[in-house]
Amino acid sequence: QVQLVESGGGLVQAGGSLRLSCAVSGSIFSIDAMGWYRQAPGKRRELVATIASEGSTNYADSVKGRFTISRDNAKNTMSLQMNSLKPEDTAVYYCSAALRRTIAAFPDDYWGQGTQVTVSS
Repeated sequence: QVQLVESGGGLVQAGGSLRLSCAVSGSIFSIDAMGWYRQAPGKRRELVATIASEGSTNYADSVKGRFTISRDNAKNTMSLQMNSLKPEDTAVYYCSAALRRTIAAFPDDYWGQGTQVTVSS
């Protein structure tokens, strides 16, 4: 059974910082791309940032320069450092990983349960 567990959400004032973490556990062979997504009330889930296995990153324009995604391949973990938070960053944040259960398997997408981030003005 593969699990992705997020942690680090909470309530913060505008201009503050939070750090989200995602831990992948279970029987896996390898993890390809990982990413953070978010969904605000009444809106569709959107991409926040992704990171490839070799470390290349991609960010949504709305978070460039404020958020930093990173991963530790040895520990199967991923983080999102969020600085200069704005009220519009308020959402449930989800981690995602494309991973292979065996050497011959195609990568499948797995999702965490989400963690709430609330930024007050």
